[in-house]
Amino acid sequence: MATIYTLERPAAVLRGRRLEYFTVVWNMLEGLIAVASGIIAGSISLVGFGIDSFIEVTSGSVLLWRMSVDSDVRRRETNERRALRIVGACFLFLAAYIAYDSIFDLRSKRAPEHSVPGIVLACVSLVVMPILSRAKRRVGLALDSAAMHADAKQTEFCTYLSAILLTGLLLNAFFGLWRADPLAALIMVPIIAKEGSEGVRGKACDDCQIGIAEG
Repeated sequence: MATIYTLERPAAVLRGRRLEYFTVVWNMLEGLIAVASGIIAGSISLVGFGIDSFIEVTSGSVLLWRMSVDSDVRRRETNERRALRIVGACFLFLAAYIAYDSIFDLRSKRAPEHSVPGIVLACVSLVVMPILSRAKRRVGLALDSAAMHADAKQTEFCTYLSAILLTGLLLNAFFGLWRADPLAALIMVPIIAKEGSEGVRGKACDDCQIGIAEG
């Protein structure tokens, strides 16, 4: 049994690296498009979504670093804790930024313009993110890695953000409900803050722990 595990682990690490390289490239492009479209349209939820994508780039980069020392158990565990804390701090920063700018928009009544690129981006993300999250979960099980499970959870979390973003953009585009944009962004805040707080404490999410226990 131990021999099978040894043979499968390098393949799982390789697959994990490929998934994280895809994550980094995808989220870099997604972030650039979202932030540019958000600035043009004046959409805080779209800009926030773009910043979240850049945080996913950070997460993917840290996971690549963690897997590069996978053969060293002691360093592997240390890097997993560091990965959770680094990404957690970034999410707390994002939550604070979105909360401040959304409240500012609501108070100043600054209405965003319609954003067709933003709507298309949110639709594509709704398709890609669930597939990527499931693939990462399988690798997390194979590697018995809390950090990979947490990264899969963040990718799944990006799906929820895409749905919230799309709802806000569509309500603004078709019904002129400009408040839907900052309100949609505010809905993201407690979700992001919870993930960030757990990450800073070096705590894997409950789903991650359950997944590892089952593996």
